[in-house]
Amino acid sequence: MENTKKKSGFASGIGFVLAAAGSAVGLGNLWGFPFKTAENGGAAFVIIYIACVLFIGFLTMICEIFLGRRSQANPITSFKVINKNVGWFGLIAVAVPLIITFYYSVLGGYTVKFAFNSFWGNTGNLTNFAGSEWQVILFTAIFLIFALIVVMGGVKDGIEKASKVLMPALFILLLLVVIFVLFLGEGVSDGLKFYLVPDFSKITLSSVLAAMGQAFYSLSLGMGAMIVYGSYTGKEINLLKSASMICVFDTFVALLAGMAIFPAVFHFASVEGIPAESLKLQGLMLMFETLPKVFESIGPIGHVIEFFFFAMVIIAAVTSVISIMEVSSQFIIQKFKIKRKIATLGVAVITFALSIPVGISLGSMLNGGSILQIFGMDMLSFLDTVTNTVLMPICALFSCVAVGWFIGSKKAIRELCDDGFNQKVATALSYLIKYFVPLLIAVIEIFGVIGLIFPSGTFDVNGLGVALTSLAIVAILIVVYFIWLKNTNTGTNMDEIG
Repeated sequence: MENTKKKSGFASGIGFVLAAAGSAVGLGNLWGFPFKTAENGGAAFVIIYIACVLFIGFLTMICEIFLGRRSQANPITSFKVINKNVGWFGLIAVAVPLIITFYYSVLGGYTVKFAFNSFWGNTGNLTNFAGSEWQVILFTAIFLIFALIVVMGGVKDGIEKASKVLMPALFILLLLVVIFVLFLGEGVSDGLKFYLVPDFSKITLSSVLAAMGQAFYSLSLGMGAMIVYGSYTGKEINLLKSASMICVFDTFVALLAGMAIFPAVFHFASVEGIPAESLKLQGLMLMFETLPKVFESIGPIGHVIEFFFFAMVIIAAVTSVISIMEVSSQFIIQKFKIKRKIATLGVAVITFALSIPVGISLGSMLNGGSILQIFGMDMLSFLDTVTNTVLMPICALFSCVAVGWFIGSKKAIRELCDDGFNQKVATALSYLIKYFVPLLIAVIEIFGVIGLIFPSGTFDVNGLGVALTSLAIVAILIVVYFIWLKNTNTGTNMDEIG
């Protein structure tokens, strides 16, 4: 039964859209999208990514916002009001963002450090910073404090107000960087060609899977955030329009990020007389090693552009981490009737404590060591693989199954029509959600796990270990739900006490 009362929530539709867009726009756009584009053939990958956002991401987002809005509660209750036996879907949706915060906050700390150090030069700074444990811990703490202040303020006075300032600021900074880069001259046209002229001969099945996985990660799907933000809205929020705006804004920012990075990288390669392919464009190396060289090669103005770039990345990272911190905080507040500031502080303390070994492990890897590795990976890579490859697609799949199968096509159509959809559109959406999207997500999951276990067609025992660990987490969460949460009150937004 739908709970239509809304004790706390967003004060306006634009506040919700900006907050949800802030959740979606993060390191996945400014870091993940460019390096995956570089790894997977350039412009052809971009086209496939946009298609994945349209045909998978948009519909999954509708499901997640829809689930939160109709229940006005945390993810566990959102699924329990449909059927108590599927409430464990929600527990996984609460666990995934908590795991993500352990490593996301470390990356956030890196961005704070590199923004702070922009005017002194970041070239060669990555391994030095990564190897200094006290610095990594300090800047991780600074990043978490930014997020903590926002989440403690609540939905209207914290998340919404911050998003209304930070998201326009991010967009303006990104536009300034793009405009500057496009006028650099030599090599820029080569970068634009790589980024905008597709060569589909470079596309493989792994490229398609990478594009689908990136769509989930970039849009903050499969991690409970959109369910939570949806729970803070009412019928005044137009579901179709809001989901469309969020997807368009998020994708536009990702595309602009590529427009800033690839022309700059190709310009640097041309000036230095080296092949662009020889530059480090993968993972952390792109943002924290290659880009500082690119910006600083421009001269004094390059340090200013570098600062703007990392300031923009900080904003994106903060707006994302506040949403994933809110998932755990909301559940604790509602389940245990704890005040928001205490619950949020508790989540931040746990996150900070568990981010320390992640930061140490990453620093060791970047300096050629193997401290705190799990299945041959540093802890950040391990947790990122567990969440992105296995758990997030599972959560997204469950959201679509809940709407398409447990709520049911007819009821979903009726509720969608009440939201302003015409009958034909609602019917088409309901069947896409029921059959088409779950099938595609299942393909992502199956081939993603196969890719873990058989990278390049060769069996990898470490990949098997990661896959089994991920499934063990799901199994443990299911057991915990049926023992502890199935027959107990897990709260709603009406239970918030401040």
